[in-house]
Amino acid sequence: MTVVPLRAARVYRSENAERSVHAWCHEALNQWPELGPLPPIETRLGRTQAFSAAGGPGTPVLVLSGTNFNAAATVPAARVLSEDRPVHLVDLPGQPGLSCGRRSVGDRADSYAAWMDELLPQITDRPVIILGHSRGAAITLASAPSPLVAGVVLVNPAGLTAAGLSSGAMKATLSWRMHPNEHTSERLVEFLSGRGPDPERAECTSETEWLTLVARHCRTGSTPSPLNAESFHAWAGHRVVVATGSHDPFFSPARLHGPARRFLDTDVRVIDDTGHLSLYERPDRVAEILREFDH
Repeated sequence: MTVVPLRAARVYRSENAERSVHAWCHEALNQWPELGPLPPIETRLGRTQAFSAAGGPGTPVLVLSGTNFNAAATVPAARVLSEDRPVHLVDLPGQPGLSCGRRSVGDRADSYAAWMDELLPQITDRPVIILGHSRGAAITLASAPSPLVAGVVLVNPAGLTAAGLSSGAMKATLSWRMHPNEHTSERLVEFLSGRGPDPERAECTSETEWLTLVARHCRTGSTPSPLNAESFHAWAGHRVVVATGSHDPFFSPARLHGPARRFLDTDVRVIDDTGHLSLYERPDRVAEILREFDH
């Protein structure tokens, strides 16, 4: 049953903007014919669209994307993961994509906890690994463990601590929002990945193309605030892996080490030569982490 607040903010700037984003998503999803849409799921946060693809014999994985990302933008990374295991992708309500285009007032990660309880049984009838990237990690931690959750992998995770802020972050983000074009989007991707400008990289990446579309057509959300300490208690004794990029400007290894040890009793895995987009930069390294759950 849909109970999205009437005052919820619209994700898209106009109906034409929504159509443009949906068209891009459908085109990107069509690049992976094996990825099929599931019947839309009605939840308290609105209509939720999920997708599934068969894969190798490993434990299935459910991917929850970060702010401004979705299933369509995750297709290249998910195809790598599917070499080992079935993959489920979900468009978060309140984020650009094919789910509900209204964002709940406050847009807090913990508002998705009950949504997860509604969602999981509609997607799978056997345990899955939840792979939460950035906002998706905060949503995962805010939810409760379930018999349908075999383990959790949190990549570049929000929720454990406040994001690191810098003048570089403000400059890249404000330029992207105020002047949405491929140049500012590429500068944002360079900042997020922790790499400098590369004059030899002439082609526009899929992340750059997608973020340009988001800046032009969507009202973007903010990074989730840290969760209350009580949110982590339920995960005690469960298998949780925390990983982040060596150059993540928001959630660096040093920034995550204390909270990961204190709240989840685990160390931080470092994915070398990546930034905040580790899942998209090095999906092969994320696949290696997932394989640990197959033993």
